Amino acid sequence: MVMVTSAITEARVRELLQNVKDPEVPAISVLELGVVRAVEVKNDSVLVTITPTYTGCPAMDVMKQDIEKELHDAGIADVRVQQVLSPAWTTDWITTEGKAKLKAYGIAPPEHTADIRALKGELPVVECPHCGSKNTGMISLFGSTACKALWKCNACLEPFDQFKCL
Repeated sequence: MVMVTSAITEARVRELLQNVKDPEVPAISVLELGVVRAVEVKNDSVLVTITPTYTGCPAMDVMKQDIEKELHDAGIADVRVQQVLSPAWTTDWITTEGKAKLKAYGIAPPEHTADIRALKGELPVVECPHCGSKNTGMISLFGSTACKALWKCNACLEPFDQFKCL
């Protein structure tokens, strides 16, 4: 392991965290997904605070290990990753760049967290990430992971996941 000879900065840590991908959606980083809540640098010690997309998310342990590995590989010896549940993660924390990457990967990104249609028991209008059609329908409330729903496009007939608005 290479030891760091210059001061560690929050900006450098965030730059390194761009390399840490969501293990369930490797097209998006943990920063773009919005699970990184804080980065604290004190002397040569780094504390990264993460929030799961939902309580019990199995990917959080892998994210924690990947964050530690990325920072250790960059020469940062003292790294701690803590998980907090409050405030609860929301799809509003996914960055604009992250939403674009989700769509390019074939996952419909959420529009907003507090979709009034959901409160009325109505389904939101979800655009197909493959062809752009809004003629889509939900097949299952649960997709490839618990934080996604499975949809189908009635225009191109392709199935796709949609990040649930949380």
